[in-house]
Amino acid sequence: MLFRKLADERRVSLERFQEMAAADPSIDRLVDERTMQEAERGNVVMDGQLAGWVLKEISDLRVLLTAPLVVRLERIAARDRISLEEARRQTLHREGVQAERYRKHYGFSVDDWSIYHLILDTSFGSIEDTARILLAAAVTSKNAKTGKSSEKNPGSPAIPAGTSRP
Repeated sequence: MLFRKLADERRVSLERFQEMAAADPSIDRLVDERTMQEAERGNVVMDGQLAGWVLKEISDLRVLLTAPLVVRLERIAARDRISLEEARRQTLHREGVQAERYRKHYGFSVDDWSIYHLILDTSFGSIEDTARILLAAAVTSKNAKTGKSSEKNPGSPAIPAGTSRP
């Protein structure tokens, strides 16, 4: 969201802003700085492709949500109200630019999932199922941090009323 917001503020397309960020590492550093500031407030969930890497040393739980390309393209096309082919073009371009940018500016590959505690294919179940899994992982992580046993909290955590997406 922050990256999109910065692109909007500069009145450039997301694709163009991606290209600008590839040439200017200060754009990513600004996003990183704002991400860190938000995370330092504590008790937050941060979402972003770089969030796991940027917050690697301070995060309690790092989760990678993924889905097969065709599922992601269908979701993007529906969200942005564009054709499947346009979603494919934009996504492949964006992912290519990002992969090169992250390798160049950060020295890691987006294909390196080794820093994540949990990797979840979101096409496996419903949004509600995904939310339950994420909530259970968050509770488990919190209990581990505070020294509580998961046996003291039997059953699966309930999803708060009105929750529609993790």
